[in-house]
Amino acid sequence: MPCGQRPEGAVTNLWESSAVERFSAPPLEDDISADLAVIGGGYTGLSAALHAAEGGARVVLLEAERIGAGGSGRNVGLVNAGLWLPPEDIVAALGETEGRALNAALGQGPDRVFELVERHGIACEPTRAGTLHCAHAPAAMADLRRRHDQGRAAGAPVTLLDASEAQARTGSAAVHGALHDARAGTIQPLAYARGLARAAAEAGARLHEGAQVTETEYENGIWRLVTGSGGRVRARHLLFATNGYHRPPRGGALPRVATLHFFQLATEPLPEDRIAEILPAGEGAWDTGTVMTAFRRDAAGRLILGGMGRPEGLARRLHLGWARRKLAALFPALAGVSFAHEWTGRIAVTDDHAPKVLRTGRNALAVFGYSGRGIAPGTVLGRAAAEALLEDRPDALPLAPRDAYADRTPGLRSAIYDAGAAAWHLLAAR
Repeated sequence: MPCGQRPEGAVTNLWESSAVERFSAPPLEDDISADLAVIGGGYTGLSAALHAAEGGARVVLLEAERIGAGGSGRNVGLVNAGLWLPPEDIVAALGETEGRALNAALGQGPDRVFELVERHGIACEPTRAGTLHCAHAPAAMADLRRRHDQGRAAGAPVTLLDASEAQARTGSAAVHGALHDARAGTIQPLAYARGLARAAAEAGARLHEGAQVTETEYENGIWRLVTGSGGRVRARHLLFATNGYHRPPRGGALPRVATLHFFQLATEPLPEDRIAEILPAGEGAWDTGTVMTAFRRDAAGRLILGGMGRPEGLARRLHLGWARRKLAALFPALAGVSFAHEWTGRIAVTDDHAPKVLRTGRNALAVFGYSGRGIAPGTVLGRAAAEALLEDRPDALPLAPRDAYADRTPGLRSAIYDAGAAAWHLLAAR
């Protein structure tokens, strides 16, 4: 069906329909023992399971739904280096030693992701052409210059592009400059998660889907887990890797974290003459707007547009209206092109926008709060958490585990995020 003639409204996750990697695992119905039990089948848990199993540990991973059902199968697919905040802001938030260590570890995050993709033959459309952080207005170049200067001071291969260079790289006259990060790239995010699961299973880890943990208890040096599918686990170490999709089991409550909704829409594959002008080198892009917009292409030539907000109920029409206007503003040749896919996910946002490693009991950790940067940080911190637990080596983590985390107003902040995005999209791109 030609672009523009397909009726909108199909709430289908593009990544579900386009993933080449397949993976499935049965629920846990028996009683097993392990060195490490992992709760959550996203990037953090899968990376922990894979690296622990490769190191010879007995590992069991329990996922309440299916691998990648949470943010790992719903995000944009940008493999970024570092966090949302500039490097010096991370140092200011965490302190000199910890901030520098986290910046260094996450700066190498894309290397770790693409190494795993290559080593395990993960079919996830890997493209390492970098990313473009685009100025949505001329005044936004000041922020990009600051990020550029901080990145260069830390040795990062970042390049500041003026308006004409950025417009040539994006194919959009609506950008006013950009910061290119050569370390970064894009992947099909759900396929990457499934590939990690396949690799972990091949390394000897036991993975179970449909295995929601309903109870956790620590006694005499052993964690005992009960699942809703009837299975039980005895493990020496425990990792909570549920992030923004935590379902508190009895005995396993984690601190509440604010969540931000992010939705995406994708066109059908575009004609070659149109898609060749949009991000011709294959970078992924997002802008400097307070209510951020992301855009990229996939391997089939679809244009994927993402924005903050929760497109449900009355707000759905509002957000879809913004998306149509935004697409036309970025790429006038695509005005009127319909979206064939629509999906959304949740992002866990900590109070300082930095991830947290939390002690949740004896020989137990939780890792959460990537604030929209889950792929590379989840891969890095999942591996580090497994090493810290199994080797009793907290220094394996670039973040010191803390005993508590308290966000005083997570519900209020979540509501403000959704309301702010809706208000912005009501008025923006008109």
